[in-house]
Amino acid sequence: MGEVRVHLVISGRVQGVFYRDSARKKAQSLGLAGWVRNRRDGTVEAIAQGPEESVRSFVTWCRGGPPAARVDDVRETREEPLEDFDGFDVKF
Repeated sequence: MGEVRVHLVISGRVQGVFYRDSARKKAQSLGLAGWVRNRRDGTVEAIAQGPEESVRSFVTWCRGGPPAARVDDVRETREEPLEDFDGFDVKF
């Protein structure tokens, strides 16, 4: 299994509930690269790249999020893996 990359848009009550920081910590614990950020429309967007199993675990976590979140939907798009990340960060 090689590296995979997903682009996620998470909707629901996902801003103001520590979703970004919790996602960063989860991604880092899984050894993923990428980023997460809030969008103006109230959703959270993330790019995650790494081994297939780790990316799958991250997407599963994103469908629930941290305890204070309420996730209504996760739109997932597969992308070609790129060598453009150094770690996993919160973007502002």
